[in-house]
Amino acid sequence: MLDVRPATSRGAQAKMRGRYIGAYSGRGNATWGDRPHSQARGPETRGRSRAPDRRGRLARRVLVLSTIGWWGLANGAAAQVIELRVSHFMPPNHTFQKELLRWADELDKASSGRLKLRIYPASQLGPVQRQFDLVKSGVADIAVGLHGATPGRYPLTEVVSLPFVSPKNATNSAVTSRRLTELAPAYLADEHQGLRVLWMAVTNPLMFHLAKVPIKTIQDFRGLRIRYAGQQVAKIIGALAGVPLAVPPGEATDALAKGIVDGATFPYEAAQSFDLGSVIRYTLEPGVSTATFAVVMNPKKFQELPDDLKALIISTTGPEAAVHFGKEWDEAEKRGKEYMIAKGVKVLVLPDEELQSMRSLLAPIVTQAIDDLDARGKPARQFFEAYTK
Repeated sequence: MLDVRPATSRGAQAKMRGRYIGAYSGRGNATWGDRPHSQARGPETRGRSRAPDRRGRLARRVLVLSTIGWWGLANGAAAQVIELRVSHFMPPNHTFQKELLRWADELDKASSGRLKLRIYPASQLGPVQRQFDLVKSGVADIAVGLHGATPGRYPLTEVVSLPFVSPKNATNSAVTSRRLTELAPAYLADEHQGLRVLWMAVTNPLMFHLAKVPIKTIQDFRGLRIRYAGQQVAKIIGALAGVPLAVPPGEATDALAKGIVDGATFPYEAAQSFDLGSVIRYTLEPGVSTATFAVVMNPKKFQELPDDLKALIISTTGPEAAVHFGKEWDEAEKRGKEYMIAKGVKVLVLPDEELQSMRSLLAPIVTQAIDDLDARGKPARQFFEAYTK
């Protein structure tokens, strides 16, 4: 057979054979560098059959080549492992972190260890308002972004956050998250250019959590400084004669404790994640608005994946993933309310008469937002009707 190995490789193999031969014949110092190869089998082998020596050398050569082949295969397999960087701004106890870990485990098992996620929670790679940009720039491969953190940048998506807007007879996250994920390709793709949307998520309704002052009528909102996220929530607070203040989620507890804000809008689940129970005395129900999130991926990174791993990403995301996540969020919402009550928070319910007054007061915000977006050439009314049907 023609030997096509490089000269350096053949020399190394020959030197290795010389060492083995010297050891086999009892001459520990007899190596290829010490004497010609003909002398390596020297006079000591005269008069004896060389068959055992040949068989031993052949066995050793097979062992060496097998080891080299195994090493190459092992390194080739290791080179196929792909690790995706995942960023989000929520604390490690948040439902998003728990679900991302579950998804990472699912991908790892389904790919036989070839696709892994490295998750960076709590704004390790960037603050809340930069999550989408981290993916566009390639700093992260996947991220969880809050649309309301960059007011005005995702105006059509924020229609979902208008007051008392939800699918008919359903405000739970399993339903709202699925509906928004299903509508995203047709209505929200332009707003998410440079991003591959894996699924969308809609919170349970945002409650008003208050540090010191209870709210029993809509007049009690007057002058209260309330933390918000998203321009639609800011409009709601303003219409109620409150003062909207933009405070990042992770800083809300500190802002409440220091009296920088009097209240904050969060679902119960997030109130627990950010430990609002330690600084809140009252919570007002029902919730008036919701917040939207998107789990997004860098499109170029997605295209670089092998076909089977692309298919795995597709099969574990989309509307069904939104439903699964939404159900987990719904359960976490129940636990969040239990946590707040256990912390001594008093839950207040706005009387029906006051609630109807609030609905009437906030209705023009919905009409105005949709009209403004339609005037800008956005399919706001179509999107609104599709979401709320």
